[in-house]
Amino acid sequence: MWQYRTPGIPDELFERAEEVPITKEEVRVVQISKGRLAPGHIVYDIGCGSGSVSVEAAHQVGPTGKVFSIDIDPKAIELSKTNLSKFGISNVTVILGNAMEKISDLPQADAIFIGGTGGETVDITKLCENKLKSGGRIVIGTILIETLYAVLNIVEKLRFSSVDVTQVTISKSRKTSTGTMMLARNPVTIISATKT
Repeated sequence: MWQYRTPGIPDELFERAEEVPITKEEVRVVQISKGRLAPGHIVYDIGCGSGSVSVEAAHQVGPTGKVFSIDIDPKAIELSKTNLSKFGISNVTVILGNAMEKISDLPQADAIFIGGTGGETVDITKLCENKLKSGGRIVIGTILIETLYAVLNIVEKLRFSSVDVTQVTISKSRKTSTGTMMLARNPVTIISATKT
């Protein structure tokens, strides 16, 4: 379905559900690039929501790589499975459950993406530090200022280097009866770092 190696699958190609979040196309592109994925990598997508990051990551790591998608919401898990099937993705394992309990069972990762976590972002980041291979990348998307502050504090205390903070603010065009207007989306702040 998606014939390109570059990330940036348009949002409208994904199946959507009102109550299940999706990481928007342009934010996904930045997050995937910050993950520095390569063929054969092992990746976690924690708080996978609609599965959009999982689909993009699966394309990047190829058939020799593996993505583990985790979400506590059964609706998110079903939607992720639907999107993985739609895009013909077979190198993703979808896991229903609390990431705090499921991470310990997973193999060491080359990259970990952390999205919606229901307020457990700091604790999940601590757990993930032990699951990342040396030189592995962690990428955390935040919306709330409080989450950003807490994540920056824990990332600085753990064995991470090359800490980068990027805020993405996107406006998308929309046709109106008199022309085209730009509609702003909520900003997302992305923290990325390398395990030393």
